[in-house]
Amino acid sequence: MNPLDATKSGFLVCIAVCMFIYTFIYLKDTLSEEPNEQKFNENIVECGFYPDELCSALFVGKTAAFKIGNFCQNTYQPKTLSCIQTSCNCSMVLKTLHFITRPLSDEEGNFSLAYIITIHKELEMFVKLLRAIYMPQNIYCIHVDEKSPKDYKAAVQNIVNCFENIFISSKRENVVYAGFSRLQADINCMRDLVHSKIQWNYVINLCGQDYPIKTNKDIIQYIKSKWNGKNMTPGVVQPLHMKHRTQVSYREYVRSGMSYVYPTKNIKAKPPYNLTIYFGSAYYILTKEFVEFTLTDARAKDLLEWSRDTYSPDEHYWVTLNRLNDAPGATPNADWEGNIRAIKWKDQDGTIHKGCKGHYIRDICVYGLGDLQWIIESPHLFANKFEPATYPLVMDCLERRYRLKVLLQAEVPIEDHWRFQEENYFNMKL
Repeated sequence: MNPLDATKSGFLVCIAVCMFIYTFIYLKDTLSEEPNEQKFNENIVECGFYPDELCSALFVGKTAAFKIGNFCQNTYQPKTLSCIQTSCNCSMVLKTLHFITRPLSDEEGNFSLAYIITIHKELEMFVKLLRAIYMPQNIYCIHVDEKSPKDYKAAVQNIVNCFENIFISSKRENVVYAGFSRLQADINCMRDLVHSKIQWNYVINLCGQDYPIKTNKDIIQYIKSKWNGKNMTPGVVQPLHMKHRTQVSYREYVRSGMSYVYPTKNIKAKPPYNLTIYFGSAYYILTKEFVEFTLTDARAKDLLEWSRDTYSPDEHYWVTLNRLNDAPGATPNADWEGNIRAIKWKDQDGTIHKGCKGHYIRDICVYGLGDLQWIIESPHLFANKFEPATYPLVMDCLERRYRLKVLLQAEVPIEDHWRFQEENYFNMKL
């Protein structure tokens, strides 16, 4: 071999060794966890398998995990939930869908929550939400949009029939985004809930694209420690740029599969009783006494009627009433306090959060894989918005982590069907 060939061979060997060392160090840094934690097992991280280790890496923001996850996202096929499109007996529904069937602690058993869930699509997402928040001591009112397909309504009814503490609202609305019908749907459920045999303490409203971050026990402890006897309605005095919502009259359009709210040229009268109108979240946590107040108080009834032709009245109705000094559980001096819902708003990109890793719909982030760490680190009780059909791995990772967290807090023996799978490869420190 001449000196030139020898030099070339040595150079190529050097490059090969360097590339091997670099690859080893890169994978070690990006995929490995702390020395006392499980190693990221690439053999287990395959599309179609419950991705416990991949989820663990995503939750701590591992760069390589996003690459694997995004690749898997296009081909990943989560297990189809049994018994939601086919007929099953109720015993099978509870077991195959992994519903928890006993209070997990005395504290939870003695503090019942009521839930209002408004839904219109994505049956599997609704079931995932319901089984996450379900506890036998709670009560659940489901409002199914009157416009929903018959087979969707029937499927929801089949599930509801298996539970004494879950029911469909007695009156259904054709819900229009930002319309009065959305507020009316909640009120319909409230009228049903106040007559329930279950003596619930607080009511929480959710939509079908929400998912809990905190457990039932966490939620109760948060309410007791921070809001005991008080209502949570985050909001402020109506800002100038929001006054158009209540200054002119709006109408709902529902026809031929289309629905929307549009403004008219009619100027609205002043609010009844010269009430100061607030602007805030449509989502709340309210005491039972406050709910009864909203259904019976003359000011609440008149404000409801006045709100009938306003834009998105659910974003001013609850917070306005909760600022009245004599309302049960009122918080007259509150602001945006209350960690109810984690949302990535588009106009908060770069300030409150570092961007949406999924995509935006109506300026709200539909969460992608890169949002998982932000979600679990949020102090909020629930998060919105999820699309398992678009980002199935996001929902699977959150579900796995959430159920494990719930079972870790349990103070009673755990039944086998409460677990999603027999073996667990999840990083339990998360």
